Amino acid sequence: MSKRINTFFQPIPSKKPKQELAEKCSVTHHPTYPFAIRDLPSSISTPLVNRDSPEGKHIASQPHLDLLYFTPFVPPPLSRQLFHFLRRELPFYRVCYTINRGGLSTEVKTPRYTTVFGVDSTSRFATEWESTTLLDSASNQPAPENKYRVPPRPIPPCLDALRQCVEAATNRRGHYNFILVNYYATGDDSIAYHSDDERFLGAQPIIASLSLGGTRDFFLKRKSAPPGSAGKIPPPMKFAMASGDMVIMQGETQAHWLHGLPKRRGSTGRQGRINITLRRAVIPEGTNNYYRYNVGQGEMYRWCSAKGEMPTMLNMDRKMKCIN
Repeated sequence: MSKRINTFFQPIPSKKPKQELAEKCSVTHHPTYPFAIRDLPSSISTPLVNRDSPEGKHIASQPHLDLLYFTPFVPPPLSRQLFHFLRRELPFYRVCYTINRGGLSTEVKTPRYTTVFGVDSTSRFATEWESTTLLDSASNQPAPENKYRVPPRPIPPCLDALRQCVEAATNRRGHYNFILVNYYATGDDSIAYHSDDERFLGAQPIIASLSLGGTRDFFLKRKSAPPGSAGKIPPPMKFAMASGDMVIMQGETQAHWLHGLPKRRGSTGRQGRINITLRRAVIPEGTNNYYRYNVGQGEMYRWCSAKGEMPTMLNMDRKMKCIN
């Protein structure tokens, strides 16, 4: 691994200890959070919010493909700071679940760390941060307590700042109500080809995908042969997503294309990567689905800067406390 790559993934030294200490005191509490989540320090939030919105490159070179590609959306070194901050401050999970195929039950362990925040458009969170009350979006009355299998979590300010930046850059203010965060610790972590075309996302869903940390190849391939191709499916499209890059998939993309992140060996396989995806769920089924497959019922993990790893909170409690 080159010296430059090594430097990228080292913890950021604090040049202003007193200022850093003051910034660390700013946290957001909510009963659905496993712990208080820190707000972005001003060293990150100020340049993130006050910069000019970048313009994305429109890619529609193949049938039913509609992308906006930002290189970058968050410039260095800001993307580096954001990567280290979110990896350190968010709760993560390795979700296990059971699927039935041909009458056989198979246990699946998600090959990456995940977490999720948000609620579908039929509900909204009460304005009081200490309240777990959900309001019905249409009537503005409290939603039934049994509406969701688990209590949804509001998007914390550290991620909401990113949401607002994405919406401002694409003129879609107030559009996204869910943020999913994936952490790929090594090249063994991956996500198989899939499309975000579930019914609970509505027609022609818009999915924004922001990368932070190590560069990983992001692939898109057609589900079937395009018109006039004599039945031949063209080779997949590959995007080397560097830290701060973002791709927005919109229009008919999800209906006709698959996307995925394969395993990688070599130097890129040793780099951690965070992927933040924003989307809008329109019915309660979406909320139940996202919390089942991105939080689940298993152990929670939190990054330990001192150890350079993602131990479970249970292990952190049994051993010496990790000081981030």
